Amino acid sequence: MNLHEHQAKGLFSKIGIPVPIGRVATTVDEALVIAQDIGLPVVIKAQVLTGGRGKAGGVKVARTWDEVREYAGKILGMMIKDLIVHKVLVDPAANIAQEIYLAVAMDRQAGRPVLISSSEGGVEIEQVAHDKPEAIIREYIDPQLGLHDYQTRNVASAINLPRAHWRAFGDIARNLYRCYVENDATLTEINPLVITNEGQMVALDGKMVIDDNALYRHKDIAAMRDLTAEDEAETRAREAGIAYVKLNGQIGCMVNGAGLAMTTMDMTKLYGGADGIGPANFLDIGGGAQADKVAAALRIILSDSNVRSVLINIFGGITRADEVARGMIQAYNEVKPDVPIIIRLAGTNADEGREIINDAQIPYLFGAATLTEAAQKAVQAAKGALA
Repeated sequence: MNLHEHQAKGLFSKIGIPVPIGRVATTVDEALVIAQDIGLPVVIKAQVLTGGRGKAGGVKVARTWDEVREYAGKILGMMIKDLIVHKVLVDPAANIAQEIYLAVAMDRQAGRPVLISSSEGGVEIEQVAHDKPEAIIREYIDPQLGLHDYQTRNVASAINLPRAHWRAFGDIARNLYRCYVENDATLTEINPLVITNEGQMVALDGKMVIDDNALYRHKDIAAMRDLTAEDEAETRAREAGIAYVKLNGQIGCMVNGAGLAMTTMDMTKLYGGADGIGPANFLDIGGGAQADKVAAALRIILSDSNVRSVLINIFGGITRADEVARGMIQAYNEVKPDVPIIIRLAGTNADEGREIINDAQIPYLFGAATLTEAAQKAVQAAKGALA
């Protein structure tokens, strides 16, 4: 779950990280009232869950009341990377002397959090990593021991931060890590963390990504979720208890088990790659394959207009494959899909399950004995060559 800038900075502030005292507006009049309370100049920032707001014209410094009206009016309703701006954050403008990048993220390869910093703040860190990888400093954190003072000093020295700011930098870095841990985040990011002309360190921007699996422990954060910024199909999948991620291919995939889902996606890409055909989604329906859950998954897959065929790959363990097959047919009759569906069943009573599928003689519903056969048929169907 991604948080908006104002939401992330609200959590930063609670934990002791200095942030500008701004507020959110949904109309031009609200923006004017906030600007009057703060005093000019102010920064008007689009609140959308994507990067590149500045390049798109979604961040403006207003030095007059007319500019507040103009910029708030232009940014509200603006489209940035297919997302509509419904809110703007009005912050006091800062006199910036230096910009720094600072974040805590999960390094899955190392199996531990990492403190990341760079003197190249204020720009997209991916661009810095590409152009100047040596400018990015990493300090790995032992989860049992936490972030030590010597580690923050190592980072401060490596980014050539003036020594006078090391203590403030260390406090902010430790609080950022604390925010990461206490909120079950996978990312807490400040870009930029600035030193002002007055010698203060302030987090001018904030980003947080929360682990969805931990949201049950954070009801207050779960209530912050902005459904208007999320893909509708992914929202429906979450409500149905289905793990779903939309991709750019043509073969809808429905699988039980994340590892099997990844393998299924790889197989569709293997046999369809030469023709530019691949998986349209990652979808894991989890344990079992009851008819109602299969029907919900089918509706989600078929809501993607790019889908030309569907590959269903189910391993029958505790749930027998013949039960799965009956559930599939029931779901098929409920949803009435208009694209070819290939079903591969394995595990307990797989032969009986395949027999049920074949005996049903439903148009555009095809069985497969192996994943290789299923992937090949799915690719043929996506090309319109499966009869």
